[in-house]
Amino acid sequence: MRIPHDFTMGVATAAYQIEGTNFGGCGVNHWDSFAKSGGTINGENGAIACDHFHHWQTDLDLIKTAGFDSYRFSFSWPRLFPDEAKNPKGFDFYDRLIDGMLERGLSPSATLYHWDLPERFAQNGGWENRDTADHFGDFAQSVGAAFGDRLDHVATINEPWCVAWLSHFLGHHAPGKTELKSGALAMHNILAAHAVGMSALRTQNVQNLGIVLNMEYAQPASDDVADFRAAQIYDGLYNRWFISAICKGEYPADILQYLEPHMPKNWQDDMAQISQKVDWLGLNYYTRAIIKDDQSGIFPFGETVRGPLDKTSMDWEIYPAGLNYFLQRIHDDYAPNLPLYVTENGMAWHDQTIAGKVSDQQRISYFESHIAAALKARQNGVALQGYYAWSLLDNFEWAFGYSERFGLVHVDFETQKRTPKDSWYWFQNLLSQRGTITKTA
Repeated sequence: MRIPHDFTMGVATAAYQIEGTNFGGCGVNHWDSFAKSGGTINGENGAIACDHFHHWQTDLDLIKTAGFDSYRFSFSWPRLFPDEAKNPKGFDFYDRLIDGMLERGLSPSATLYHWDLPERFAQNGGWENRDTADHFGDFAQSVGAAFGDRLDHVATINEPWCVAWLSHFLGHHAPGKTELKSGALAMHNILAAHAVGMSALRTQNVQNLGIVLNMEYAQPASDDVADFRAAQIYDGLYNRWFISAICKGEYPADILQYLEPHMPKNWQDDMAQISQKVDWLGLNYYTRAIIKDDQSGIFPFGETVRGPLDKTSMDWEIYPAGLNYFLQRIHDDYAPNLPLYVTENGMAWHDQTIAGKVSDQQRISYFESHIAAALKARQNGVALQGYYAWSLLDNFEWAFGYSERFGLVHVDFETQKRTPKDSWYWFQNLLSQRGTITKTA
């Protein structure tokens, strides 16, 4: 496998999952409330997490020493604005963090919203309330003014499907809603936030603006026409809804017919701004879903069934062909020649430290096959500019608490000791031989 010299290789994290909200005057967000209500395993939350707030220099050294080019991180909205007033400790933290990246030769790739909505907005309807999008615009403008001249790339939103459908219809993430109206409102309002955020960043002359979409390959469970319909609806909700709005200024008709009765009033007025030009697009990819008709006759008609492929510890099928498929699909159907990045890709495993080492050959194989799939798309003419591994550190894995580990670096959550896994050393070897033929460690 060859890693081209002009291909960005990075690693990614998210604020709430690693920083520790107990530190630096961080405010309350809706994940804190969700955890208290039983939405996470054992009520676990991000209060301490990896204590990146205090260990950021060590963590940046791990990124640099591994040979990565870039660090994808997110700003914590409640850390910067625990209430209406700015939090100087929060702004100082990100000043030091970004300067630390630049001092190490790492390009900062920032995400403005990676799911930690301030509780004060959640109490006022959260993403069901169109006003939240405008509040996000104010936040984006402040971030752009303070940090924008030092950021290499900026994403407005991370994984709008998770923010909206997973959280407001399926109920698996904060705020845990399970109503079609809630889901429909959030499916539009999160894109309105992207639009308002993009415009606000541009008023601050921030460059290289985009959004990060997650996509999941929808495989019909059989040749039955009902299973095909269920898979098509799944694909529409998960994959086509967001990219169609951003790249074409329209929602897919087969999904809109079900969501439109529940959408915000005058939602059409947002579409021109939602479809404003993006400078790049990020793709987060992990797995595929096998979909069968649920025989309910009620939208969205389908349910997932367990597939035959090898799986991660979260029971996600390992399907690298899906990554190649989506990169090619975005290029062919939505955004020819738009710069693309794989902004997240990785696998959970129940790693253990044995004699001071962590063997994670399964993860190495996962990365090797998925990077190869991504590079294949690039070789076929897709404008793929880089790849970010998820994640640097074992961390707070949302509703799964601390039970699932995605990191290249093992974290002992009691002592905060960092132990690079074999996958970290694999990347170090891979990146030290950039442009040459490499072999699996």
